[in-house]
Amino acid sequence: MIPRHGRNLTVKHLVVCAILLTMLIRSAVPFPIPRKAQAVQLSEHARVRTALDWFSPNVSWINEQQVRLTEIPAPPFQEEKRAVAVQKSLAEFGFSSHIDKMGNAIAELRGVNENELVLVAAHLDTVFPAGTDVKVRREGSRLLAPGISDNGTGVAALLAITRALQFAHVKPQRTILLAWDVGEEGEGNLRGMRELVEAYRSQLKGVIVLDGSATEHVTTKALASRRLEASITGPGGHSWSDFGMPNPINAIVRGSVRFINTKVPATPRTTFNIGQIEGGTSVNSIAHAVSIKVDIRSESEEELTRLESALRECIAAGVRDEMDSARDRSRGPLEWKVELLGRRPGGELLSDSPLLAALRSADEFLGNQSRIERSSTDANIPLSMGIDAIAIGAGGSGGGAHSLQEWYDPTGRELGLKRALLAILGISGVAEESHP
Repeated sequence: MIPRHGRNLTVKHLVVCAILLTMLIRSAVPFPIPRKAQAVQLSEHARVRTALDWFSPNVSWINEQQVRLTEIPAPPFQEEKRAVAVQKSLAEFGFSSHIDKMGNAIAELRGVNENELVLVAAHLDTVFPAGTDVKVRREGSRLLAPGISDNGTGVAALLAITRALQFAHVKPQRTILLAWDVGEEGEGNLRGMRELVEAYRSQLKGVIVLDGSATEHVTTKALASRRLEASITGPGGHSWSDFGMPNPINAIVRGSVRFINTKVPATPRTTFNIGQIEGGTSVNSIAHAVSIKVDIRSESEEELTRLESALRECIAAGVRDEMDSARDRSRGPLEWKVELLGRRPGGELLSDSPLLAALRSADEFLGNQSRIERSSTDANIPLSMGIDAIAIGAGGSGGGAHSLQEWYDPTGRELGLKRALLAILGISGVAEESHP
């Protein structure tokens, strides 16, 4: 039998031993690497450092690539020539690529693990229709042309990052898939990214989208949207002899006025835009057909559904009001329909995502501050499927996106390029053979 004081000493000894053992065990378990330390460690790889150092002396080449590719028109559904031009640029520095059935130009930097992929993408297309003058003008340090920033910046940046990695002979742990994709803008309905995710979904460990120039934010929340077309048809006629018959243009104007007066909440943020109106044949004709295209966006799927229903109700009311006011209905009524042109799903990256940690580490290492944003980008597709994805700008500064006055200033673009490269390597990893 152990005396009471002996039992107390034994208990104390056990407690002390347990504490010491716990400390030993904890010291043997690797703690998560601080965000800054990850980028620091990457920069200490000689070949990664060579890749980072490649950007500054080659800024002129990167700018020239951006100008050259921007001057190749890439309207929605007509991105082929720009995709081929990207292929030629890749071939010039010995990088093979192919164009898939959707029109995406794809290359890859093979890693140690070829079954796990990190996708880096930049969309080729612009919002501007065929025939738009895309010749780049220069005003001081600025480059001016439709599409020069969105997404000439991302297209050129992805070429530059590919060239830097190849020049430095960086071997990633995970294979890096490099894609210049189609269909991000307008009615493209993210078809290029949909194809990429469908083809590689089981292998994807992260998606980084290069879109525009801004480095002060990172998109981790996908803004859901729907694109709709409302159309009205009728018999049509002459402005004088057929005056009084129902006019599709009148009807769609009536419906549009109702729709633009629809109340939307500030929270969740919700927006709508009538972006296109088409119809009619001449100023002295009663149109036989007219249509409008509408973009609706919201942080809430419920609000999107409400707005879509409101558009249908307003167009129906516009037709009804026009028919009620018509003097001559003998040649038939107006017909209407609202069709869904495209749907962009929502989604959100988890706050503890390794991909976001890699981006934050790059920011801290480079002294860059960035905020979380919600936006509608190619990242919508992987985020909606639970695949880690972010969209970031590729450096420099820009403005006037989606307008004929769009501009880009490449001053300081190296920051965005280094940020993107470190984020890519942060999630792909770097193989030991990348050490000289």
